[in-house]
Amino acid sequence: MSRRAFAWAALSTLATAQGAAAAPGRPDPGRSRRRAATEMRGVWLATVANRDWPSRAGLTPAEQRAELIAHLDHAARDRLNTVILQVRPTADALWASPYEPWTEYLTGTQGQDPGWDPLGTAVREAHARGLELHAWFNPYRIANHADPARLADGHPARRHPDWVVPYGGKLYYNPGLPEVRAFVRRAMLDAVARYPVDAVHFDDYFYPYPVAGQTFDDDAAYDRYGGDFSGRAAWRRDNIDQLVKEMAAGIQQVRPGTRFGISPFGVWRNATTDSRGSDTRAGVQTYDDLHADTRTWVRNHWIDYIVPQLYWHIGFAAADYATLVAWWAQVAEGTKTHLYIGEALYRAGAQGQPSAWRDPVELSRHLTLAATRPQVRGHVFFAAKDVAADPIGAMARVVADHYGQPAKPPR
Repeated sequence: MSRRAFAWAALSTLATAQGAAAAPGRPDPGRSRRRAATEMRGVWLATVANRDWPSRAGLTPAEQRAELIAHLDHAARDRLNTVILQVRPTADALWASPYEPWTEYLTGTQGQDPGWDPLGTAVREAHARGLELHAWFNPYRIANHADPARLADGHPARRHPDWVVPYGGKLYYNPGLPEVRAFVRRAMLDAVARYPVDAVHFDDYFYPYPVAGQTFDDDAAYDRYGGDFSGRAAWRRDNIDQLVKEMAAGIQQVRPGTRFGISPFGVWRNATTDSRGSDTRAGVQTYDDLHADTRTWVRNHWIDYIVPQLYWHIGFAAADYATLVAWWAQVAEGTKTHLYIGEALYRAGAQGQPSAWRDPVELSRHLTLAATRPQVRGHVFFAAKDVAADPIGAMARVVADHYGQPAKPPR
């Protein structure tokens, strides 16, 4: 996971009060900060709605490939080491899947063969540049519209309308149905079986972000499967827990050694809700609203890494970056789950952002602060288009201050 034009409606529900920035001192400008020999230096490469790549649907295969290579080259030049490519944005595929149609974001028509192998090319070309390629899947989102008739002929959601829940003007698979969970797991693992991806990656979408005045209609599934739980929320959390555990096991069965990471919304629970939570006033809490118990996943080592999306500046009153780095470091301490921090590069210099994001040094300060916490083993930047454009030089400053030498991703 939101961080994205297509994801973070949840941010608007945060308290709008701004705290005074309390940034640590900027790094010595006379030298490059040498970081650990192994740390995550990642970038998300989003395909949904053509956010990062391809720049638009309908480009020729050669044009699509050239744009993809340019993103990989840019990541390598910035001494990043990992590209997280969105390969299943909306119950579709960037490979020749036997389960789901080709994504519309390649050709403009869902189900149309683009005439080349995007995922295979991405893995091969990333590895040729010393980059890891993590395959990013969205488990339950079917479409960013609410019309099943617009889906490709033969789409699983059209064959199984009972699997589908319309909500907030979009279509979702129902996580409460065991047959849905089994299907989406098979569909995602097909890519892992076919390609030597270095990791499987989920973002922040499990149950959808709340939409005011609307109800996610899973009554029938709850009536059928929820009897052993204390309430609907506990049942929903168990549904997501089961997906996470079953996906982890499936990955190791299909391609042993492949890692599994998740990037959730940055607030598990506020401390006012749960004493174990963070000192924040977030309007969305993953445990309660998305039914994703991210803290448990880390503490029980159900996943290999977690990348909480800490898309706020240092000193933001409702969700202070510094406060949340400290909280997540405490959660990860003593576990085998690696902690990386999701960084909002897309906000740097963007119109309408708080003044902190107009300072090209803000993101570099994030890395300086996080380096004081040994549990933080790297950062991932949203997103590739912003790495390339870098309108105020925020990414260039990160590279100059922190990425003076190459680093391998943690294993």
